[in-house]
Amino acid sequence: MAVVLVILGVFCVWLLIRYINMILAVRSLYMQLNELERGSHMDLGVTGRQRDVRALGRKLNQLKKRWSKDQMQYEKAEKKLKQNIAGLAHDIRTPLTGAAGYVQLAQECTDDLKREYYLETAGGRLRELGDMLEEMFLYTKLTSAGFEFRPSEIQVLPLLGGCLVGFYRQFEEKGIEPEVVFESEGIRVWADEECLRRIFHNLIQNALVHGRGGIVIRQKERRLIFENLVSDTSRPDTELIFEQFYKADSARGKGSSGLGLFIVKELAEKMGGSVKAEFEGEKLRITLEIGELPDGTEE
Repeated sequence: MAVVLVILGVFCVWLLIRYINMILAVRSLYMQLNELERGSHMDLGVTGRQRDVRALGRKLNQLKKRWSKDQMQYEKAEKKLKQNIAGLAHDIRTPLTGAAGYVQLAQECTDDLKREYYLETAGGRLRELGDMLEEMFLYTKLTSAGFEFRPSEIQVLPLLGGCLVGFYRQFEEKGIEPEVVFESEGIRVWADEECLRRIFHNLIQNALVHGRGGIVIRQKERRLIFENLVSDTSRPDTELIFEQFYKADSARGKGSSGLGLFIVKELAEKMGGSVKAEFEGEKLRITLEIGELPDGTEE
């Protein structure tokens, strides 16, 4: 009987020591968590030998590392967002300020020809602003879950031709004429007409704003290839060119929101197509592949 009592006593002492060590280990973790809350970057250390407590310490360290990574990504994204907002504010303010300046000049001018020029220039700045606001509105729609497509069978060449005609004034001002070469003028695709029109509009506008010289548009099978020369200051990084708010120009002064080619990529992919960019010397080549017609539909 005495032996049993001794064994039972030793066991109870062992349990008590184990319990005290566990309490001390948990208290140590609690104090270290308080330090982390105050901004410390140390890893949590476990003083006890209990397997469960050590497993708890490892798990907390894993969560801490994950939280630190998420925090860094959040801070990076927040900084980028602030930069983008500041850039967009500048991009919006530039054409608006320019338009206001030309309107004021027109009000003060007594020469009819000059007044007409000032008002026309102001109108151009306001159209530029309207395009930017439309792109930002479309960007918000694309990044939401409720954006809907209404695909139908569309003949590509007339739609592209209409977009080119819409830029007649800009082509005339630059003294250039677009070159359009189609292997099959009757090619039809399955796409949302408004979205495909926006894709063409943004690709043409990108070539006009950032390119130099003419623009060549070629059709090969289901691909449309947009080519134009670019200056050294406008040479983009083809790995980044389709990212949102990306601009190749260091100065944000060309009336662009940095969303045009991002919208092109999003719309193309959502309609089952693709887009890529590459350089051949000084020539930027953007290749748009459009979605195929559904089975059973004749081109």
